[in-house]
Amino acid sequence: MLFEIFTVFFKIGMFTVGGGYAMLPIIQKEVVETKGWMTDSEFLDAISLTNSLPGPLATNSATFVGYKIKGIAGATSAVLGAITPSILIILVIAMLFQNIVEYPVVEYVFNGIRPAVVALILYSVIKLGKSAKIKEGGNWALTLAAFVALAFFGVHSIVVIICAIAIGICFKRERPAAVQSVAAQVDAAAVDSVEKQTENAVVTEQQPRAVDGSEEEGGAEK
Repeated sequence: MLFEIFTVFFKIGMFTVGGGYAMLPIIQKEVVETKGWMTDSEFLDAISLTNSLPGPLATNSATFVGYKIKGIAGATSAVLGAITPSILIILVIAMLFQNIVEYPVVEYVFNGIRPAVVALILYSVIKLGKSAKIKEGGNWALTLAAFVALAFFGVHSIVVIICAIAIGICFKRERPAAVQSVAAQVDAAAVDSVEKQTENAVVTEQQPRAVDGSEEEGGAEK
């Protein structure tokens, strides 16, 4: 299992260009869709948490996901797998090339990679947006407000996350499943009680009428 975690994140680190955000859709595909180690909701929570912590997003995400799968050993395997390709590639470039960025072919490569990286990030945003249920309740308004704060007012992402946490605690609290189940049972019992009381009341009203009718018939016979 540990070697599998290492190989998965080694492959992710090998083919990820453009930083931690470009790694997100690849991690999601491997961890959620291919391996089934996490659900979309768990992955979204992991990204929300790791994005608010200091340090590179790629290593933070690998640490959290690895720990979620296999504890400390899994976190270590995931981080080593994610950073090993970068270390090897940088060492090879440092040994074999000088001023590699000045080569025209390198510039052509990056010109082609940049739009693909944007597409990867956009795909990840759409995928995670569905998991976050943006269309439900006031989530769309919260998403829009966070985007405006980040893009137009320069608010730090940590401030936005803290404000979102406060809003979630104050306005979006949901009852636990156990509480919801008990509440549903109480509601059902209350409905049954009302129905029984209604039936008893109807029977009680009908009984005197039946007695009165029998007395009238007896008087007529006399």
